[in-house]
This record gives sequence, C-alpha cells and structure tokens, in this order.
Amino acid sequence: MSEAVIVSIGRTPIGRAVKGSLIDQRPDDLGAFVVSELLNRIPQLDRHQIDDVICGCALPGGEQGHNMGRIISILARIDAPGTTVNRYCASSLQALRMAFHAIKADEGLAFVCAGVESSTRSPLGKFADQPETQNPRLFRGNAEGFPQAFMSMGETAENVAEKYGITREEMDRYALQSHMRAVRAGKDGIFAREIIPVPLLSGLTMTADDGPRPNTSMEKLAELKPVFREGGKVTAGNSCPLNDGAAAAVVMSRVLAEQLGIRPLARIVSTGVSSLAPELMGLGPIESTRQALHRARMTIDDMDIVEINEAFAAQVIPSALGIGVDPFGDTLNPHGGAIALGHPFGMTGVRILATLLNDLSTLDQTIGLETMCVGGGQGMAMIVERLS
Repeated sequence: MSEAVIVSIGRTPIGRAVKGSLIDQRPDDLGAFVVSELLNRIPQLDRHQIDDVICGCALPGGEQGHNMGRIISILARIDAPGTTVNRYCASSLQALRMAFHAIKADEGLAFVCAGVESSTRSPLGKFADQPETQNPRLFRGNAEGFPQAFMSMGETAENVAEKYGITREEMDRYALQSHMRAVRAGKDGIFAREIIPVPLLSGLTMTADDGPRPNTSMEKLAELKPVFREGGKVTAGNSCPLNDGAAAAVVMSRVLAEQLGIRPLARIVSTGVSSLAPELMGLGPIESTRQALHRARMTIDDMDIVEINEAFAAQVIPSALGIGVDPFGDTLNPHGGAIALGHPFGMTGVRILATLLNDLSTLDQTIGLETMCVGGGQGMAMIVERLS
C-alpha cells in the first residue's frame, strides 16, 4: 500500500480569545493564509494536483460555517473540493487521518489538511448561553440512563482528578512546567521553526504565541480559585485557555513526493480513535494510544517523544501514567503544551503534529506520538516517523 508522508506543515502563532492578537482575523481567511504559505514552500506541487482540502473545526458556525474547507480551497486558489470535519479537539487530527487513509487506499495522492478555530469569532458564547440547542436527553438526571455528553470539560477534569487522586499541587506544578518549557522554547527560537508569521490589520506582524507566561510561579498559581466546582482543583491556571489560530499540513503519497523531488518531513505510521464515558473524557489518550501502538507493532518504549494535548493538567497526569510516560519527564511535551500555548480546538491536532515534528528534529529523535482527549468522551492518537 502507498505510504502517506508529510511534506509541509506549519501554524500561525496562537492568539488569546477576545483580547489577543488575532481577534480581527476571520477564521476562513486565516486558514487560507496558512495553506497558501505552506504550498508556496513546495512549488513542485501544482495546486491543481491536490485531491481534497480537509479542514478540522470544532465549532463550525458563523464565520466558521458554510463548509470552511471548501471556502479555504477557493480562497487559497486550489482547484480541489473541500470538506469540514468535526471531532471537537481532534478535528484536524481527524483531517490528517482521513488523508492518511485515502492515500493508503489509493484514492488520492495529495491532500491539504487544515485546522482552524477562532473562539473569538465563533458561536461559542452563543451556544453556551442556549443549552436548548443541545439534546436534553444527554444532561444530568436524564431518565434513560444516557451519559452526560454535554458536561462541561472542566467538570470532566474535576471528575478525573477525583477518580485518580490528582492533587492541586501536582496540577499546578505541571502547569508551571508547561509555561516554563514554552517560554524557554520561545526564547531559543524553537517555535519560530513551526510558526508562520501573520500580518495584522494594525500593520504589525504577529510572530509569537500570546499565551506563555514567563512570570508565573507556584505561588501565583496557588492563589487562583477553582473555576468549575466549589472546593475543586481545576483553575484557569492549570487549564488551557480559549484561543484563536490556524494550522495546516500537506500530506501526499511517498511515491508522488519522490517523483516531484520533494523531501518528506515524516511518514504517518498508524492512528487510533477510541470512546469512553463522556464524564471522564480526559482519559481518552490511553485507549487511542494503545490502538495506535498495536497497529504500529510498537510499544510506548519505542516512542522518542510524546505530545499529549494539555486540555487540563488534571487529565494529562493520569493519561501520561496510563500510557506509561512520566508526566514530569523530558520526553513528554518537551517544549510545553496547550496550558501555556493555547488550544484553538480545530487547530490543535495539526498544531501538535507541527510541534511534535519540531521536537523530533530539534532533539534529533525519530519516532513520535501525538495523543489527545476529545470532548464527548473520545480519544485520538497518531504515530509518526521523522524522515528529515
């Protein structure tokens, strides 16, 4: 079967929602900008050769509606169809998985996989204020015994922390680690290798993420009050914030890459996707990782670098332990994660892959695992092998 390789990948800096650097950027324009910039890096690939544009978006409504994948295709002047997929936090990882499967099945040779989310300009607030848009049969106290599919993500983090005895001190310590690693990586120019600078309407250019806080400390984190539950442990400091951003990757057949003279960055080895109780969604990385490892005929010891999406420190710690990784060790999120960088939902799947390939290159390693928890009680994982 054909091998799927990544030949171009990058992301915008991540802006804070509502008050950050990208609040004036339409998400479809931001996605098209990133896609165009990445295609410009591989001029050997004619835009007419692209089979499909697959865009991940977690909240596809408003400016993020109207099948953003196709809109991005048009705005980026690609002669290809487009589709928009939603697997909440793993939406753009799902986009990558779809391209991987299509290439393996010999049903396409070149795909653009994008991920876009503007929490600033999405209907997030509107939907949150109108719970009647969500199925009332899936809330607490339903008579039919369904799980609480629409439970707040912060509540699920509290459930995980309670179930596994994760302490507030551990959660804050992990959050501090994320910020310190991200701040150091930014200063060392590591993120500059994956970031595509964005021209702003102000005339300035955004070149760095809004989120990492160089002056945070355990003392400052300890002062923050629980957000989701009285007497709880989950705070704004040990959770990811709301964010804006876009990322994209060009995935193609290895044979086509060789024919065009394009040097692949990495190959996709395997993927996994799993379900679990929505009330414990933060543990999704465990089973999805097991699947991906099984399909790759590998073990966790074969992974040189692991990137777990940091939705909440409360779920990263037990998820890491559950897959056999030290949550405070050097191989997990070596340059920080979403607690510091941010988590634009639809963007994050591709963003993490860009960071993972950056990790592998920077640290001269070969095999990497990306794994995520997903709202509604799911998990998703992907294993890649760095080629250059």
